[in-house]
Parts: sequence; C-alpha cells; structure tokens
Amino acid sequence: MIFALLLGGTLVGTALLWFACSRLEESTHRLAEHYGIPDAVKGSILLAVASSMPELVTALLAFPVHGDFELGLSAIIGSAIFNILVIPAFSVYARGRPLEANRDLVYREGQFYLVSVTVLMLVLSLSVIYAGNGSLNPVAEVGDRQIFRGEFDRKLALFPLLLYGLYVYIQFEEVKRQRADHPRKEGINAMREWGMLAGTIGLILVGVEMLLRVAITLGDLLQTPTFLWGMTIVAAATSLPDTFVSVRASVLGRTESSVSNVLGSNVFDLLVAVPAGVMITGAIIINFTQIVPMMVFLVVATIVMLIFMLRDMRLSRREAHVMMALYVLFGIWMTLEAFGVMDLLGVRASI
Repeated sequence: MIFALLLGGTLVGTALLWFACSRLEESTHRLAEHYGIPDAVKGSILLAVASSMPELVTALLAFPVHGDFELGLSAIIGSAIFNILVIPAFSVYARGRPLEANRDLVYREGQFYLVSVTVLMLVLSLSVIYAGNGSLNPVAEVGDRQIFRGEFDRKLALFPLLLYGLYVYIQFEEVKRQRADHPRKEGINAMREWGMLAGTIGLILVGVEMLLRVAITLGDLLQTPTFLWGMTIVAAATSLPDTFVSVRASVLGRTESSVSNVLGSNVFDLLVAVPAGVMITGAIIINFTQIVPMMVFLVVATIVMLIFMLRDMRLSRREAHVMMALYVLFGIWMTLEAFGVMDLLGVRASI
C-alpha cells in the first residue's frame, strides 16, 4: 500500500512539474519574442532558467524544510547528468534525424559549462580544505577508504554566483550584437506572461515537495540513503521540463535553442541552484567522498556529448544510443549502490 502511495506521489509530482513547466516554457518563449532575444541566448538564459526552476526549488527546500542538503545536491547533479546524456538523445529520436548545432554555440556554451563544473568542484574542494572536520580528519571509514566532509558556507557560495553573473553579461552582450536580426514582436501582453510565470512557480513548489517526500520515505523504508534517490528519481523528474523544452524546440527546428537550453540549464543548476541553498541556510556540511565520483561522472558525460557534437556539429542516432546506454549504466550503478552491492561512494556509512 505504501509503495502504491509513493508511486502515486511520484506520478502526481512529475505531472505537476510537466504541466507547470510547459506553461512556463510557452510564456518564456513569448517574452523572448516580445523583447527580441536571439534563439541561442533565449535557450541558454530564459528557457534554461525557466526549465531549471524545479532544481532551484529542490535546493531551496531540501535543507531548510527537510534538513537534508545532500538530497538537494544529489538531485541537481543527477539532473545535470540526465540533461547532458538523455535530453540530446531524446531530441534526436523525436526529430527522426540528427540534432544539429553551429560551432560558435557549441564552443561558447560548452566551454563555459566545463568552467562551471570546474568551479563548483573547486568550491567544494575548498570547503573541505579550509573548513573540513578536524583539518581533513576522516569522519568515517569504509574498508580502506576514508570519508571526508567539509563546510560549504556563504563566502564560498559567492564564487559560483559571481561567475553566473559573468555568464549572463556575456549572453546579453550577444543579444545587443544580434539585436538588428531579431526585432521585437508586437501584440504580446508582457504583463500577462510575467504573471503566468509567477503562477507556475507555485505549482513547481508543490510538485518538488511531493518528490522530495517520496525520496525521503523511500530512504526510510528501504534503509537506503536519500542521496541515491535524489540522484535518480528526483533528478529525472525535475529534468522533465528541460526535456520538454529541448525536445519541443528540436522538433520545431529550433535546434540552437534545444542545445543551448541543455547546456544553459546545467550552468544555472551548478552555479545558481546549488549556492542558492547555501545562501539561505548559511552553511552546509557536505560529504566530499560522495560528491567527487558524481562530479567525475558528470565530466565524463559532458566530454562524451561535446566530442559527439564537435565531430561534425551534429548528433546522430547511433551517438544518441551510446549516450542513452551510458545513462542506463549510471542508473545500474546507483541501484547497486543503493542496495549495498557496491559501495564506491561510501554511502552505507551515512545511513
């Protein structure tokens, strides 16, 4: 009975996010037309921020409401892995032909995204080096390995936020440069669209809260860490809006928006959603031993996606199969970790 309720909660929460973010995407698209914003910038900033609202809300609710920051952090990293592997593959399947992008877009967005991953990893490392428990003394041991923790505080959270400010500045310089090619579209009620955006955020709050409660309940029932459920169930569900936005853009022929939304969403998730939770709570204790393998897998997934795209500025169906297979392997790994068959992350010590 309890598992049926959890399944229902997952489906309802996911449906709420899907409905809210589809309305969010429509309003954002109309606002971009109203203000004359180019497709590449619209995808990397407006659509990316709009479709990343579930991840931001996850970070804002996970610790203040549930006292579990690792659940929020794992959901964001898991969402980034889902975005970079699954969404481009789905876009290829939906189009029925390769997903194309221009060289400037891939180089600009891809390079900044890699910088974003590096900066977040650096900030997490600094939290252990300068604010670790007992100057890097292990807080637990699993076999031959040591489990390290650190304190992620507001001072460190400022670095990724400032970097995102630079990213926004670069993007809007691009808007000014392309303004002549993208005139404003008349007849759009901007106030109505902004009101729609505000209303959908309320639905996103409800949907995300339901998913967080499902993850926490599953962890208690199965005696597994919520970190792993955040990495899989919550991450996949909160990534559905990004999937909807990118797949729809690719089907409609707006491939620049599709690709830039994937990379822009991940930049927002890593540089804004993660530090936003820290800025609200003041300081968070992180399990560095768990985070490092996840970040490494994210880097590998990113490199695979960028290599495929840079070969001839297109992602083929065969390459989409490879990316999907890589995500399936990730899911199998997380399942084995959850039930103690593997313990590379050392998560069993934290239960």
